[in-house]
Parts: sequence; structure tokens; C-alpha cells
Amino acid sequence: MKQFNPTQQTICFYIHHHGAGHLMRAVSIAAVLQGFKIIFLGSNLRPYAGLIADEIECIHLSSDVPAENDLHFSVHSLTFLHYAPLDVAGQRERIALLTAIFKETYPMLLIVDVSVEITLLARLCGIPSIVIRQHGKRDDLPHTNAYESAELLIAPFSAAMAPLGEKPWISAKTLYAGGFSKYSNWKGSDVNEETADQVAVVLGQGGSSINIQFIHHLADCCKNYNFHVIGLRAAVDTDARHNVIWHGQLDDPITILRYCKVVIGNAGHNTVMEMADLNKRFICIPENRPFDEQLQKAELLAANGNAMVVKAGDLNLLNWPEALNTMAGKQPDWKGVTDKSALGNIAGAIHHTMERIYGKPVS
Repeated sequence: MKQFNPTQQTICFYIHHHGAGHLMRAVSIAAVLQGFKIIFLGSNLRPYAGLIADEIECIHLSSDVPAENDLHFSVHSLTFLHYAPLDVAGQRERIALLTAIFKETYPMLLIVDVSVEITLLARLCGIPSIVIRQHGKRDDLPHTNAYESAELLIAPFSAAMAPLGEKPWISAKTLYAGGFSKYSNWKGSDVNEETADQVAVVLGQGGSSINIQFIHHLADCCKNYNFHVIGLRAAVDTDARHNVIWHGQLDDPITILRYCKVVIGNAGHNTVMEMADLNKRFICIPENRPFDEQLQKAELLAANGNAMVVKAGDLNLLNWPEALNTMAGKQPDWKGVTDKSALGNIAGAIHHTMERIYGKPVS
């Protein structure tokens, strides 16, 4: 086990493996932290190695999903945890590595994005944590236990985007930092050179009901529009539509987005915040996610007038020419969704929490 400098304060990020949003958020926060050693922990970091700064140490964790040789694997519902499988070799390996890191890395503050189980493990090991909050119905016992165990909760969205009816003590423990994205420092005049008949269709990496069949349907019923599909490639080139351009995965889709009048995409957190920072007319299609995360976020966007929301089951029923014409004629309104000072707010809260627990760092 690597020995760490005991006088150097460490910020360690636990990054959930699903999708790219958790990783991108950690990258953004880490970039504004000064004076700390930074460690990323996760089981899906390698695909994003090019996005992680060289000075950040990456520790790769085994997956907690059963492998073929986990012959005695079992899992059943628990009231106090979300996922705690039995007899998974990868699970034993990752917990052993995590507890070793917790033992050897001191002083440390763990930022959890996201996992109830890792938050509680850190607490049992005597490691203080900050938990990143997400939208969704998260008033169950496991989330309550994790929120209670954390030193601070950080919501990467504004108080206006907070879930309705949350418990007062959770609100009081939360820093509503404001939303942010990788486009938070762009100026609208530098980004948008929109053309009325250009539409972007953006897919994240967490799974989407926006598929090739829907793209074909969209193209067939909206022949006066050109559709730029980002994050998905055509399966059969011979079945191409003249008004669909397949861009596949792009490291940065800004070169496409800046020319598109309307954007169609899902309600993933990063996608929504990017649309807000780019001031785009957004048609939002929420997907089924744990705890109804995207559904709740989409409801808030619709209620606040930020986006048009279309349910996944209505994709082939909607009058798309009318929807696109309506959106193209509207001025986007994302007021209060993102905040230019959000990352600074988060960095200040992390510094304050570290100093409150450990005192000022040794010079």
C-alpha cells in the first residue's frame, strides 16, 4: 500500500460508475481546489483518463457486480442499504482497498458522488465525508442514514431547483451551490450562431429511449429540419436519412451545438446544466432512473418554464413539426438554473469543512 504524506491534506472523490456525469462533476470541482492532494476512486475511470488532470491520482476499484466465478452470489432487499451483495469477489476486493486507503491517507475528506454504502463505510472508518446530492425521491432510510452521516451535503443546483417537500434538517445541512457545467465560463455571444432549421439530438452515456428508430421517425416527419445526432451512430448506412448527420461520440460537441436552434435530449444533470449555460431551447425527455431522478428534474424544468418536457412513451405520438416550430419561436429562459459562482461556492465549502475538522494545513 502506498504511503502518503501525513502532513498533506487530501481530498478524495468517490465517483459512481454509471454514466459520465459523476466523473465530469468531480473533474470540475477538483479543478478549483487549491492546496490539496486529489485522489479519484472509482470502477469506471479508465474510459475518461484523457479528461482527468495528470496531477490527480486515480485508484481503480474492482466492480461490485458478480462475475462468472462468483458462484454463491446473492442479493436481497435491505431496508437500510441500497446494494450490498453477498459472495462477490470484486466487492471484497474494493472494500479491502477502500479501508486500506482510509487507514493510510490522513488527514482526508471524502467527497461521495454518489453512494450510500461508501458514505456509511467511511463513517465507520472515521473518515469525514461530503455527499453530493441528486434529484429524485431520496427520503428513504438508506439516504437518510447517509445524509445524517455526512459533514455536509452539496446540491449542484440552486435552491429554486430543490425537490419539493424535503425534510427541514436536510435543507439546513445542504449547500445549494447553484448549477454548473463545462460551459459555465462561455459567453452566449461566443457560443450561439444558430440556424433555424438545425436541431441537435444529444444522448448521454447512461442509456436513453432516443434510439435510431426514433431518429428516423423524427427525420421523416420533420423534413424541413436537419438533425445532428451526438452520442449515437447509425447502425446501417444504407438506411440513412438525408436530413440526419450522425456525429457519434464527441469529446466536446460545442462546435455542433452552437449552430442548432433547438436541442433534444434527456434530463441527465450535466445535459440540463449544459443547456442552461449555453442558453438553448431544450426539449427534455426524462428517462427512468433510480428514485425517479430525471422525472423529478424534468417536472421542475417544466414548472419553471425552462424546457418543454416530453415523456418517453410519447416520442412517436407528439406532433414534432409543431413542437420544433413552437420551441424555435421562443426565447430560452434558464434564469436561476446555473450560477457562475457555483464552483467557487463549492470550493469554499470544502475548504471550510476541512479546516473545521483538521485545522489549517501544515505549511
